[in-house]
Amino acid sequence: MNNQTEFTVAEAIVKELVRSEVEVVYGIVSIHNMPIYDAILREGNIRIVTARGESGAVNMADAYARTTGKLGVVITSTGAGAGNGAGSLTETWNSGTPLLHITGEADSHYIGTDQRYIHEAKDQLKMMEGANKSAYLLKRPKQTTPFVRNAIKEALTVPTGPVTISIPTNFQAQIIPENQLIEVEKDENQATQLTIPQDVIEKITAAKRPVIWAGNGVIASNASEELQVLVDKMQPAVITSEAGKGSIPENNPLCIGNFAATPQVEELLKKSDLLISIGVRFRGGETLDWTLPVPENHINIDLNPNAFNRNFDTMCTLVGDAKAVLQTINSDLSSKELNPDTAYVDEVKSVRQAVRHDLRSQVEPYGEVAAIMQEHMPENSILVTDVTIPGYTWGNKLININEPRNYLHMTGGGIGQGLPMAIGAKIAQPEKPVVLIAGDGGFMVNAGEMISAIQEETPITVVLFDDGGYGILRYYQEAAYNRRTSVDLQNPDFVMMATSMGFEAEKVSSVEEFKEGFANAIASKKPSLVVVDVEAVGVLEYEDSDEYLASFRPKQG
Repeated sequence: MNNQTEFTVAEAIVKELVRSEVEVVYGIVSIHNMPIYDAILREGNIRIVTARGESGAVNMADAYARTTGKLGVVITSTGAGAGNGAGSLTETWNSGTPLLHITGEADSHYIGTDQRYIHEAKDQLKMMEGANKSAYLLKRPKQTTPFVRNAIKEALTVPTGPVTISIPTNFQAQIIPENQLIEVEKDENQATQLTIPQDVIEKITAAKRPVIWAGNGVIASNASEELQVLVDKMQPAVITSEAGKGSIPENNPLCIGNFAATPQVEELLKKSDLLISIGVRFRGGETLDWTLPVPENHINIDLNPNAFNRNFDTMCTLVGDAKAVLQTINSDLSSKELNPDTAYVDEVKSVRQAVRHDLRSQVEPYGEVAAIMQEHMPENSILVTDVTIPGYTWGNKLININEPRNYLHMTGGGIGQGLPMAIGAKIAQPEKPVVLIAGDGGFMVNAGEMISAIQEETPITVVLFDDGGYGILRYYQEAAYNRRTSVDLQNPDFVMMATSMGFEAEKVSSVEEFKEGFANAIASKKPSLVVVDVEAVGVLEYEDSDEYLASFRPKQG
């Protein structure tokens, strides 16, 4: 590329991707992005992964970013292609994934004219703005370099999130001057030393019943080692948000884990004299809709200043990178004597055991299924949970994650994104086994991506729980109305479908069969599908408050 006498907008885009150390892009080729694809091909340093749909391509890029900490990049077509990716882009926005979405756009002179140019959308930019952290349209080809660079910077800037750039098709092959945009970086030696207020350190030192609530901010800042040092010093109870699973090894006896919304943890928080929350969003589903009792002494650590008093009041918010802040706190505490209350430490360990025991008992026989999965999944496995009953009732709690970036879930609640995310995770971390928990209803949304896994040689293990429909909605409809509709689904023969695409597959009808089938799937190191016949193994019983179910029933405005 550098030896060419002509330099195009597409090449300028690729140059910025290379500058940002992008190694993989996911997407769907189109007449409205062909120059960009060709420029990537000729440049030669970026792997192109082809999905079977734009939605799946975004999920793959999302998972790549989450499991590596790097920028995810996805390329889609214009209009309908960009729109197909919008649902998955809302997932990346919910999860705060740094992602660059490059999409084509109608020729510049057709935008907004209502001439119905091929793939035209009424207002693509506005559509993308609704699904992203932000969205931009390239208006001057000669400004491509700063345009792309600023978009990448914005995606990576806290609060991180997806940024869409729309590149009119007629601009992409346009020749522009090849020049340099040099940013003068601040000398690292001029960095200001962090200072933690002394009264904050004193409160940490004096705490007898401390709780640390670890979120994705710990993982995003690579602060797991610093968190472990603080935990070793303080001996607190450690709660993790779902997004924070793996921020500290969940086999640590002080790690209660993703069990905040349980009676035992609620009681623990009531009696706590200090809460340190680190990079936590405090989502409604994890906090009993923000009714959990948070102690007045609440120190919040977050790089985003808007986290201050966002969902829970804080005594003090330390605005900064979690790694740097924790390093400073650990340094300040190193010379101080902390005397953890051994009775409290024993209580924390007891709570950890109790919440797990209670959940296993409530979801049997799936408590045993979780134990089997834990036993056969290698220590460094990545677990992906789609939006399905097994995923959000026990998969996200009973299976320990002991390394950061080894757990992916659908933060925004959209179904069917698990399969492409598992593929993206495996491409990002080829040395790690990847296991997906999915339900039959959601799985069919992106089932075509199974062939992408085969084509890209990404051996993932899918555990598919087949209950013949949208199980949780069956329960809600029958509980609220004593009837149901649109929740029972006609399914294919999943084993036959999977084997036709190149997967190894089998159906199991008991826990004993699951144990053998799952062990074989993991050991094979090939794309594998284990279909669990839920009706044969056991259908979970649910309980929800009358108040919650009443929200679905007719009522006066």
